[in-house]
Parts: sequence; structure tokens; C-alpha cells
Amino acid sequence: MAFDIDLIRRVYDALPAKVAEARQKLGRPLTLTEKILYTHLHPESPLQTYGRGKDYVFFQPDRVAMQDATAQMALLQFMMAGRDKVAVPSTVHCDHLILAETGADEDLARANDVNSEVYDFLSTVSDKYGIGFWKPGAGIIHQIVLENYAFPGGMMIGTDSHTPNAGGLGMVAIGVGGADAVDVMAGMPWELKMPKVIGVKLTGKLSGWTTPKDVILKVAGILTVKGGTGAIVEYFGEGAQSMSCTGKGTICNMGAEIGATTSTFGYDDSMSRYLKATDRADVATLADGVAEHLTGDAEVYADPDKYFDRVIEIDLNTLEPHINGPYTPDRAFPISQFAAAVEKFEFPPVLEVGLIGSCTNSSYEDLDRSANIAKDARAKGLRFKSEFTVTPGSEQIRYTVERDGILEAFEETGATVLANACGPCIGQWARHTDDPDRANSILTSFNRNFAKRNDGNPQTRGFVASPELVTAMALSGSMKFNPLTDTLTNDKGEEVKLSPPTGYELPPNGFAVEDAGFQAPAEDGSGIEVRVDESSDRLQLLEPFQPITSEQVQDMRVLIKAKGKCTTDHISMAGPWLTYRGHLENISQNCLIGAVNAYNDKTNKVLNFITNEYMAVPDSATTYRDNGTGQIVVGEDNYGEGSSREHAAMEPRFLGVHAVLVKSFARIHETNLKKQGMLALTFVNPEDYDKVRQDDRVSIVNFEAMAPDRHLTVQLDHADGTQESFQVAHTYNLAQIDWVRAGSALNKIREELAHA
Repeated sequence: MAFDIDLIRRVYDALPAKVAEARQKLGRPLTLTEKILYTHLHPESPLQTYGRGKDYVFFQPDRVAMQDATAQMALLQFMMAGRDKVAVPSTVHCDHLILAETGADEDLARANDVNSEVYDFLSTVSDKYGIGFWKPGAGIIHQIVLENYAFPGGMMIGTDSHTPNAGGLGMVAIGVGGADAVDVMAGMPWELKMPKVIGVKLTGKLSGWTTPKDVILKVAGILTVKGGTGAIVEYFGEGAQSMSCTGKGTICNMGAEIGATTSTFGYDDSMSRYLKATDRADVATLADGVAEHLTGDAEVYADPDKYFDRVIEIDLNTLEPHINGPYTPDRAFPISQFAAAVEKFEFPPVLEVGLIGSCTNSSYEDLDRSANIAKDARAKGLRFKSEFTVTPGSEQIRYTVERDGILEAFEETGATVLANACGPCIGQWARHTDDPDRANSILTSFNRNFAKRNDGNPQTRGFVASPELVTAMALSGSMKFNPLTDTLTNDKGEEVKLSPPTGYELPPNGFAVEDAGFQAPAEDGSGIEVRVDESSDRLQLLEPFQPITSEQVQDMRVLIKAKGKCTTDHISMAGPWLTYRGHLENISQNCLIGAVNAYNDKTNKVLNFITNEYMAVPDSATTYRDNGTGQIVVGEDNYGEGSSREHAAMEPRFLGVHAVLVKSFARIHETNLKKQGMLALTFVNPEDYDKVRQDDRVSIVNFEAMAPDRHLTVQLDHADGTQESFQVAHTYNLAQIDWVRAGSALNKIREELAHA
């Protein structure tokens, strides 16, 4: 039986009436996205027509999920909220802190030893506050959620940007920062600007080497990394219904790479099959009873241009396998054009490592189809020429594919099986290389490929493709290989061609597992004490942030003017820094060290005007803060793109940055800045970015008059005695301005709970 079946039953019992009321209020047929959003309105947002991309709305998500790297800070914040137990079902998943180095068993044992303090903290906090705890080795958060918690028509938030993976099972699942999770766990309404809705119509059917991964790689090429910002992507059509549930999850997972709020699919037979296969026939039966309300209305899909803000159509019959990259997940190449691109752009032609798995592509179907290629290769006298790794998505997946001989097929062909964890996908990879600074190419079935993302080497060109294509190309060792047309030379000197992959959608003998890795919380956690050692360098209790005052935003110094792409990886790197995710003071030492300084084109080297010396960014920030000098960060487009990590907002806040002024923000990061009580501002005229000089004193002259839909004025006092001013915009509503006045959203929550 499913977890939280009573909650799911309540959602479905109320669904028909709520959908009917929403349809009547809006006066038209509804998309699936609208059905889920309007049936999850919080009482503080009464049922009415809300403007897409305009109105802020309060919602009531059904559940919260947290991974171990972000859960530390989220739960440290929750401990300050004043509640005895979480208000909605919540879970913690230990998947981010396991370093991939030698293999699953050794890596997991090492992680349990090195991270014992953090795991004990998360386990104890979960036990105390009624949170389900998934132990190290249980699997990757999004695979665990899909296997155990996701349900069609539900709404959840998760402290990881790839939470949208659950859209493969028909949810609206949104990646957020830890402060948002605290809101929901504390029983407060959760706020989101009503998203626009992009419709993607899929016609035809996938075949041969083409996979669901190629759908989202194609969409990324169309929409770019910010084309989905402020929107939910809803997939529909015969092509959508022909794909597996886990294939849908792959597409939704990587929707984070186009900036989308989330992505989702309507309920269909593939979802029913998956629910039954994962021991949730009870959920499938309930969903079947309200199936018409778990997909968009027929009129919407018949005339999509009338109901979606944008419509994209993709014919799966003609879709080619794609490879995207390097350095950005939206640089898309069809496989037929990729060999020429390697030549044209001088990508390193040798494929050094192929990596499959991760939260994006680690289903039974993914691994079975890829193993089918490995078996075909062995039969034809081939072995991997590139280093090749396999990361199962969960212990249930790992146990099942081991039972079915799938792991053996990989290992016999020369692969290494890693732990059920994020590993190389998030930089948790002790890569074996003879030269860590050499320009090189790797190919993964992961989701992100920013510079230094996987191995910390800016010279690594990371490319993204389906696990099937990664497997085939790793057998060749070449970035120019096209398995659809090219042959390989086997151990007998014969030219052989790989057969197109085949595989099972679900295990014919069912899923199996001995220990899934779940730990249920105590019924009564009141007697459980959570301790944090004051001398710990990994965990640190939080102190509330103080409100930013009008005086503090006068005569600020420019900490850094970031040039070009500045993702959350640039602002707060992962990799070895994951060690300090529960210690704000320590992890703040990585603040903005990856951002390129526009004044000298260098990273982690900025001029400080207290010492008149060049310093590392965190050192300069600390010097300004301790001197009582306010700071501002300036950036360009889509600032804060990438992971949901709120550390990228908390670190500059801790170091004394009061405002971030950019050309445009990525959605999650803008919200995270707001939650920490900071000023997230955008240039009204993007060309004003060029006016900000290294030695300026920057003031927000009308901070006290801050109000919704009202521009603020920035004044630049240049060192040569001249002065300039210009308008800056913001998207704060009254409640968010209250966060600024209180010092943070958490401060406001604590005040409200104290007076409840």
C-alpha cells in the first residue's frame, strides 16, 4: 500500500467538485496545470481568475521532499519556526553526500563514516518532527519520490531543482529553496506567481535509438535555458501517451534546465502500470475513478493555441537522438550533425568517460535498454573504450537490475557500478585522470553540464545525451561516433554495427528489494533532543538575520560585478563544498568564488576599497561587513540559474550583501533572495549595467518607500565626483516587503506562529 494513502484519498474525494468550481469560475475548459493549481489554492487565495505571470497566489502543497545537502539548512531553519511537528508529510533523502570514487560498496561505507555527524543530525531531526528519513544508499531523492510518493493530480515542493521529476506521474512538483519548504512544513501558505502554461504536443511514437531524453534535449534547444521561466510545461498528445511513466519523468526532470517552474503529463495507462508495479495499486484504483480530472480537458488539447501561452509541436516519428553541450544544456545537436560539430568547434574528439544513471535517467527501462546495448556489444566482440560508470537511481532499482542480470552485463563489458546516489552528476566524483587540467570530453545521461559541474575541471567539456547513446559512444571511445550509421572494429578486427536498443518498460518479474532504506519517524518526538556540537565545522545553529535598514543601503560598495553566466554553481559551488551545507559561516567561504569579475575577467579576485587590495570575494565581503559597509552584487541575465540551493542567497546575506541588481533572475534564486530578506532588483534599462563602476558608492535612495509595482532609484556616486542615477524594478508584493522589513521570511513566520 502507498504512503499517505489517506491524504491521497482526501485529494481525490474533493477533486471533482473543485475542478467543476474552477471551470465554472474561469468560464472555460482547463489545462491539467490549471486543474492542479486551482484545486490546491490556500484559503488565503480565494477561488477566482488569477492572471498568468502576473498575480501572486497562495497554495497548499500536499507534501515536501528534501535532499541531504539542502535539508540541513532547511531543518536548521525549521527548528527556529516554533512547531512540534511538520504540518504536511515530509521526507529527507541522503543522496548528495556520497562521493563516487571506487565503487558502490566502498563509496557508501566511506560516506557513512565521513558524514556520520550530518546523517545523525538529519535522522534525529526527522525522528523528532515527524519526517520520513531515507538512509544513505536508499537512492536519489527524485527516484524515491517517483517510486513511493508521487501521485497524479498532486502538488508537492522539494528542496532540489529537479523535483519536477514527479511530473512524470502527473504531479505539479516544484523545486524550491529551503525557506519555502519551511513555510509549508510550518503550515503556512506557500506563495508563487501564477505560472504561464506552455503546451508541448507530441505526435507519433519513439523508435530505434530515439528516447524520451531526446524530447527534452530538443525542447531545451528550442526554449533555451530561460525560455520556460515563469511557466509550467504541459505535455500532451498521442506521443505523450505512448511513452513510459519513467520516460515522462526524465522529460520533466530536465525541464529545470529550461527554467520552467515545473513540467507535467496527464494521467494515462503508463502511469497506472507504474503505480501497480511499485506496489501502489490502491492509488491507481483511486486515480482511475477520477481519471477525467487528472488530465487537461479535451477541448484544450483539441485547440491548444487557444488555451496555452505558447505551443510547441514535436513529431516523435522524425525526432533524432540529440547531444547537448558543452557548458550549457540548451546547445542542442542532432546526432547526424554532431561529428561535424566536433570538428567545427574543436571539441576534444576522444570520449574519455561515459556516465549513465542519475536522477534523470536511472529507471529500470533506462538501464535495461542500455544493458541491451552492452550485451549486443559483448556478443560482437566489443568492450568499452571509454571509462564507463552506472549509477542506479534507488536501492529498489539496483536490487532488481542485479537480480535480472543487467548490472552483470555492464560489468562484463568493463563498467563500474557506483552507489545509489547523485555522485558525478553534482560534482561528487573523485575522477581518475592523469591530468586534471587537460581539455577533455565526457558524455553523461545527467541533466546539467555547466563548467566544472561534474569534476571541478573548467577544461572538461560536458555533453548530455540519452543513456543509450552514452553507452554506444563509450563503446567507440569517440565523440564522432554515430551508432545509427557507423561501425566499430571488434577484437577480431571485424567491422560490426550495434543493433538499436530494446528493453522492458517495467521488470517482467516485478520490482524487488531487501531493505529499501526507509526509517519511519517516532510517533511522539517530544522527548527527542537534537544536539549540534558548538565546535562542529559541518553543522551550526542559525541566528536570525537582522532587517536591512535604509541607512545600510546608502553608499554601498560593489562586492563583485559578475560578467556573463552566473549560476548557483558560480555563487555557491557544490562538490567538496557540500561538506559545509549545514554550517553557514564555513560554506560562506565559497560565496561567488566562481563568478567572473567584469572589471578584470578573473574569478575570486576583487578590489576591496577598505584595504585597497585585491582579495578573494568572501574575504572582501567579510572586510566590508566587519567595517559596517553595505554591499551590492551586480549581474547579467538569468542570474542564479541552476540548482535550487538557498545557500546562494544565504551566503551573501550572511556576508553583509544587502542587494543583488541584475538584468534578469532565474525564478528560484530570486525567491530565495526574497526569503532571506534581501533586495532582488533588476535594471529597468539593461544598459545601465554598464554604468556601474568598480569604485562606485551605490545607494538606493527611496528604500523606505518600497511598494509593489513601484520602481526604486539607484544612485551611483563615482570616484571622479560625478553622479548618475537610474530606475530599478522589483517583483515584491506586500507580504514579501514584510519579509524584508522583518529581516527574513522565517522571522515573519516565527512572529506569526508566536501570536497564533
